[in-house]
Amino acid sequence: MAVGAEAAGAETVGAAITRCARALRRGRVYFGHGTDNARDEAAELVFYVAGLDHAAGSRVYDRVLTPRRRARIEALLRRRIEERIPLAYLTSRAFFAGLELYVDERVLVPRSPVAELIQRRFAPWATRRAVRRILDVGTGSGAIALACAKAFPRAQVDAVDISAEALTVCRRNIRRLGLAGQVRALRSDHFAAVQGRRYDIIVSNPPYVGRAEMRRLPREYTHEPRLGLASGADGLDSVRAILSASRQHLEDDGILVVEVGNTERALLRSFPKLPFIWPEIEMGGGGVFILRAEDLTRGG
Repeated sequence: MAVGAEAAGAETVGAAITRCARALRRGRVYFGHGTDNARDEAAELVFYVAGLDHAAGSRVYDRVLTPRRRARIEALLRRRIEERIPLAYLTSRAFFAGLELYVDERVLVPRSPVAELIQRRFAPWATRRAVRRILDVGTGSGAIALACAKAFPRAQVDAVDISAEALTVCRRNIRRLGLAGQVRALRSDHFAAVQGRRYDIIVSNPPYVGRAEMRRLPREYTHEPRLGLASGADGLDSVRAILSASRQHLEDDGILVVEVGNTERALLRSFPKLPFIWPEIEMGGGGVFILRAEDLTRGG
C-alpha cells in the first residue's frame, strides 16, 4: 500500500506535494532540518525527484510525474516517515544562504540562523572595510565557511573541524562550488591548527546541546553525528573553548559570531560580565551572539 495515496493513476507535481505534505503530517515527523513545516518539506522532496528548480515555484505544479518518479517519491517518503531520516540525508542536498550543498550523515544538516547574518555581511558589526581573513570553527559540511566566501569574495577563509569525515564532505563542497582558491579545510580541535593566525571574523556553529536535552531530542537527530551536537553537561564545553581562545586569534577590530541555540540562558549565567550582542534574525531563529574583540577581555 502506498503511503497516503493510491499507486495507480497520473499525478501532477502540485498534487504530489499536497499528498506528501498530508502524509508527513499524519506521520508526525519532526521538522527542523532545513524546513519547518510539512508543505515545504513535501515541495523539496517532489522537486528533488522531479529534477525541478525551486525558483520555478507553482508554474510547474501542473506537470505530470512519470511512474518512475512517482515510485521514487513514494520510496523516499516512506523512509522519511518510517525511519525518521532527515530529508536532506535522503536527497544528499541542503540549501544554506543561497548555496546548494552536498550533505550526508557525516555532517549536521545546515540550518543555522547565522546564514542571514552572513548575507548581511555581519553589518553593522563587521566594521573593517576590507575583510581579509575569516575562520569558521566546527565547519561540518562547510556551509558557513562557503557562505562567508561568497559574501566576502576577497577574503581567505579557513574552515576547521575535528572530524576527518566531516572535512571530506566540506572539501567536496569546496570543489563543487569552485572555491578551492579561497577556502581551505583544516583538521583542528578548535584553534589547534591555526596557532599564530589572526582573523577579522571568527564564526562558529559549535555543538551546544546539553546532556539532558540530548536525551529528549526527536528521533531525527539520532541520524546526525553526535560529535556535532553534544557538548558536555550544560552544552557549553565547546563554547567555553571558543571564548577562552578567540581573542588571541582576532584582529583588534575583529568580531566573534557564535550560535548557542537553547543554551543562551546557561551562557549568560556562566559569563555575566561579557557584553553579548544578540542580533535580531528576521527569518526566525535566534540564539546567536556577537562579541567584539575588545569585549572578550572583560569577563570569562
